[in-house]
Amino acid sequence: MRNVNAAAALAAIVLAGALYACSNAKSSEKKEEPIPTQAEMVKRGEYLVNSIGCDDCHSPKRMGAHGPEVIPETRFGGYPASRPVVKPDGADLKKGYMMLGGDLTSAVGPWGISFAANISSDETGIGNWTEQNFITAIRHGKSKGLENGRDLLPPMPWFNFAKLTDEDLKSVFAYLKSTTPVSNVVPAPIPPTGAK
Repeated sequence: MRNVNAAAALAAIVLAGALYACSNAKSSEKKEEPIPTQAEMVKRGEYLVNSIGCDDCHSPKRMGAHGPEVIPETRFGGYPASRPVVKPDGADLKKGYMMLGGDLTSAVGPWGISFAANISSDETGIGNWTEQNFITAIRHGKSKGLENGRDLLPPMPWFNFAKLTDEDLKSVFAYLKSTTPVSNVVPAPIPPTGAK
């Protein structure tokens, strides 16, 4: 009888161990997330773009009842190529100031003058870019998303946006590619006076 009880106890322990191992295996398995549809990516990208303030610099503005307001027909078009470049006051720059243009699409500082890029879906913007170009631009701060391109200039906070997940960056790209194209070739940056 003693052997029967010992055998039954051993069987119960083995069974309990097997059940425990099976339940842990199931709980430690990664649940596969469903792949988002293109429409879901665009919607998420729109949310992100509106949350992180891409319009602040990349969309020309006009003065309205509540201050600067995005001009819908040029949204994401960057610094307007037809706008004259105003020469900054060098005395303020020597004091260490950085200045922003009236609608925030240009900036002046020790790096010279930088102009917000056209990030609309037009070919003069990111219309011809690949998803990888966009990820390279944001992750590595490279102009046009080219590894050998020049560095992105201030005030573009790419080093903050580089922390976004791959899914977030892909969603932002999907949304920007869905926007109204704005044909606008943004001027090249102007180096600081005396720089070559």
